[in-house]
Amino acid sequence: MLRRALQTGLILIFLTACNSATPPPPTSTLTLAPTATQPPTPTVTPLPTATPLILNLKILQPVVNCRSGPGVVFELINELKEGQVVRAVGRDVNSDWWYIQDPGRPNGFCWVAASVSQAEGETSRLPIRQAPGTRLLSLTLSVEPQYMEVNCYQFPQTFFFKAEVAADGPLIAQWQWEARDDGIIETGSLAFEQAGTKILNQYFQVNAAGDYWVQLNFLSPTPLNERINFQVRCS
Repeated sequence: MLRRALQTGLILIFLTACNSATPPPPTSTLTLAPTATQPPTPTVTPLPTATPLILNLKILQPVVNCRSGPGVVFELINELKEGQVVRAVGRDVNSDWWYIQDPGRPNGFCWVAASVSQAEGETSRLPIRQAPGTRLLSLTLSVEPQYMEVNCYQFPQTFFFKAEVAADGPLIAQWQWEARDDGIIETGSLAFEQAGTKILNQYFQVNAAGDYWVQLNFLSPTPLNERINFQVRCS
């Protein structure tokens, strides 16, 4: 009887201990956040570059002039031969002249008349090129005489000046003559109907022996100037 009571007590103690034990904390589960997906990098597709239109041009006459502009009034740049093939890259607004790569200059261009050449292809697709601005090319000044020796009572004495001016096309040039002691002595203009050389004359009087100079200034469309010295001695 006593033995059974002891067994019953031990069982009760064991059950009480099990019920009073603190249950272990639940095992935490790590949940990974979804990785953010980066948007794809946009790919830029370059636009195709337009290729300039170039047409072959055949020369039809024995000698054809290639000029600085679309017209016979412009400066002669080069001469082309019959049967020669050149490359046209442009035209004037009326398609009367072709703008070509000058075969005589690696990076140069000039104009050929459509009437003396034959284009291979659709010339209407060639881009229109504007006529270039005309300009003065050169200025040379001379005096006659450049040296003079006279009696001291033989004054005034006159010196004569000659200017040669070249232009590459039609233009109107504004000029002025300037002298050492008198400043600006005359102004005016010189008209070019076409490319070429014009002569401008002037005279100047001196009243005493000395060293003098006269200068010719072109103000527009191209600034140019040339000075020349002359002397007069007396005894």
